[in-house]
Amino acid sequence: MDIIFICSSIIFNVAVSLVYISSKLSNMALLLASGYTVILLIIPFTISLIGHLKEKAEIKRILTHVIILFYLFLELVLDHILRFPFREVLVPHILYIIVFYIAAFNMLFVSYQKDKNLGIGVIITFVILIGCLIFYLV
Repeated sequence: MDIIFICSSIIFNVAVSLVYISSKLSNMALLLASGYTVILLIIPFTISLIGHLKEKAEIKRILTHVIILFYLFLELVLDHILRFPFREVLVPHILYIIVFYIAAFNMLFVSYQKDKNLGIGVIITFVILIGCLIFYLV
């Protein structure tokens, strides 16, 4: 289950990076594809959670998955189901950003704890994500 979690974390970072780039460049096709990729990560993270539940993993591993899945479902509901423009309202946007980074840091720490080499891959893709965020904001 660890490899599913780690690979999903890398894909998450790359997909979110592409969301930032495609938003900046106004490339709707790439934005939709990368946005749907993020949402589809609900599947592998759920598989990983089920595997950890079957293995009777420690509670912090379970909570990590729950936090990540909470973020992904929040993204699904707000962006794709309700299409609520929460990014235009300060308080919901700040709360969303907080949940995003809690999920992202959980991916970083758990991936690195489980496999140092692959965890470095998650760290590198997260640094790329931050670079893409800066590109988007500038």
